[in-house]
Amino acid sequence: MTDHHTEPTACATGEAAAARSLAAVRSDIDAVDRAIHDLIIRRMELVKEVRVIKHDWPVKIQPSREAEILYRLVERHRGPFPRRDLCAIWRQLITATISFEGPFSVAVFGPDDEAGCWDVARDHFGPFVAMTRFSTVRSVIEAVRKQDCVVGVLPMPRLGEADPWWRVLVTPHKEAPRVIGRLPFVPGGNGRYSGNDALMICPVPVVPTGRDRTYLAVEADERLPLDQFSQALAKCDFTVVAAAACQEDQRPAAWFCLAEVEGYVDDADPRLAGLAKVLPVALKQSIRLGGYARPLEIAALTPEADVAPPQ
Repeated sequence: MTDHHTEPTACATGEAAAARSLAAVRSDIDAVDRAIHDLIIRRMELVKEVRVIKHDWPVKIQPSREAEILYRLVERHRGPFPRRDLCAIWRQLITATISFEGPFSVAVFGPDDEAGCWDVARDHFGPFVAMTRFSTVRSVIEAVRKQDCVVGVLPMPRLGEADPWWRVLVTPHKEAPRVIGRLPFVPGGNGRYSGNDALMICPVPVVPTGRDRTYLAVEADERLPLDQFSQALAKCDFTVVAAAACQEDQRPAAWFCLAEVEGYVDDADPRLAGLAKVLPVALKQSIRLGGYARPLEIAALTPEADVAPPQ
């Protein structure tokens, strides 16, 4: 009687080896997932200490610190995992951390007939943070001023606006919100409405990151043409990125100018004192309306941004 022992075919052997190999790789991936999860748990243990330290802080959000975290991640990243997705993971970690440190919510400008700032706000803060839509920019500012919402998201200032929202922030009151960030911080999202860049406002100071821009605003009792305002800034060694102006027709009339300038500017910057001297009209007040750490650039998020490690 012949023993019909059948040798496994090369195909069957290869499939079994591949299956074993896949199982082994998946086992390693599961181990990595557990390690990542353990580190997230450890990270939140450290955040508990931060929450104690910040216990008396009226506002917990620190936008400059958040920007620096993402700058570092993008710069040190290597390999095929997309930098945009890496930033999205950390943005969710950051938002969850802020919400753990204390109540956190966002007021978003979004009229019923348009998307407004909703897409960029949701991309930045994630799908689970409390967000409230407001139909007017002034209602967003008021919600943040009263701290009914911690942060507000408003459209970028535009040249020629009849009643710009930034005019409301031109006040020396300490509780007045200030600009603290620009959105989207991570470009390239899949929102339905492209080009809806926005600014975040909150009554919390920003600190320099080395990649900053600042908003400066002035109020005058006499007409102050925007071109003269921009020229005066240039004479004081400010690099103007954008500018806007408006007139308040109430009596007495007032003229307001806004400029976005390169770099971090604090209240002690000597150029601010020089600005009043070179303007053609006397100023009623000069206010630093905050600023932001510059968003990431698309070029820094592409695979070509990888640099071979030193040998």
